[in-house]
Amino acid sequence: MAEIQIGIEGENAPAAAEALLEIPGISGSYEVPSQKEVTLAAIATIVGIVGGAAALAEQIRKWYQEWHKSHPGKQFDVVILDSDTGNRILLEEATIEEITEILKSISKPHQVFH
Repeated sequence: MAEIQIGIEGENAPAAAEALLEIPGISGSYEVPSQKEVTLAAIATIVGIVGGAAALAEQIRKWYQEWHKSHPGKQFDVVILDSDTGNRILLEEATIEEITEILKSISKPHQVFH
């Protein structure tokens, strides 16, 4: 099954990951890797989307902008990784089109055999 990993670094990263996964149409989970440093991080894994990839890309971009604005002066980095292709994009520099392309990789129907 295709999945997208979103690495979130910065203050309140777990809360940011939780907010990301609350966007209607996205299904997945997140984990907080064990850390020895002060920098907080979380890894959200999106395993499925419902609805149009372009609409969700806009919502993800909006989520990022809102979190960035609500934590001025704090480090907040988000990297999106397509685990099938290895493509990585830094959300700060990503266009809606680039986010959409990565989301499309997991919106393709998969056959399930029972």
